[in-house]
Amino acid sequence: MTALRWGILATGGIAHSFMSDLRLAEREVVAVASRTQESADAFASEFGIPRAHGSWADLAADPDVDIVYIATPHPQHAEPALMMIEAGKHVLIEKAFTVNAAEAAQIGDAAAAKGVLAMEAMWTRYLPHMIRIREILAAGTLGEVRSLTADHTQSITADPTHRLNALELGGGALLDLGIYPISFTWDVFGRPDRILAAARKMETGADEELATIFTYPDGQIATTFSSSRTKGRNTATILGTDARIEIAGVWYAKTSFQVIANDGTVLESYESDYDGRGLYFEALAAERLVAAGELGGDILTIDETVAIMACLDEIRSQIGLVYPGESTD
Repeated sequence: MTALRWGILATGGIAHSFMSDLRLAEREVVAVASRTQESADAFASEFGIPRAHGSWADLAADPDVDIVYIATPHPQHAEPALMMIEAGKHVLIEKAFTVNAAEAAQIGDAAAAKGVLAMEAMWTRYLPHMIRIREILAAGTLGEVRSLTADHTQSITADPTHRLNALELGGGALLDLGIYPISFTWDVFGRPDRILAAARKMETGADEELATIFTYPDGQIATTFSSSRTKGRNTATILGTDARIEIAGVWYAKTSFQVIANDGTVLESYESDYDGRGLYFEALAAERLVAAGELGGDILTIDETVAIMACLDEIRSQIGLVYPGESTD
């Protein structure tokens, strides 16, 4: 597999984490871009990146960049992604992929027309313990899989100016936190046939607590709970007729799980063992897909990403959550 030359777009916290993991994986990062030259210069200096661009357009025009990791706030994903795609660059876009399904579909269509990869950076899909869980489910170890429950709860500042609480930045529990367990339900069960959602909102109008129930054509049920104001154990469980999988906290990061039979016998114990946060697994997956010419994704296809965004649109419709500039029609 030929390594790609990476560009980093945006210089916030998640960009720092991703860059740190790229170093562990010894990936080649040749450029970084920010909307200010000062920020780009500081990031480049911190990580020893050769070129710092003070605009997205300059990064798009950089001939030495093959793929761009987009780490801007959610409402600022679509514009730079389309700019990079038009320049012929592959894109790995931080979750949530966009703010709605229409934007996600636009990116997918543009990438297909240009012949480049557009992939959601839902990093948990690529972690080793999640890959092993898929193998266990495929083997039928749990019997008939009936239900799933997962939560993502954090106690984050109530400051109304914080990004997570600002509607104009796509703030709220749904796009930052809820996307994890919701994407997990899609990974296990696929598209739900019924969606029920309820939320508590804070003064800014952003959702700070969110609960969902998904049902499926064969009768399965998945429940999720996400919160930006209360911190829980962040565990997940998949129940089958013969056994269950219990994923320890924090289930969506480096963790452990057990497969437990109905009689209490532990059929398997798994313990994650890798360096860093594990963000490089998605980067390696993107490089593998590009090398193979498979530009639609595999573990998480662009079609599934668009469908998940449509699911989030339905949740937002039920809880009355509209981001600035969106139509309410």
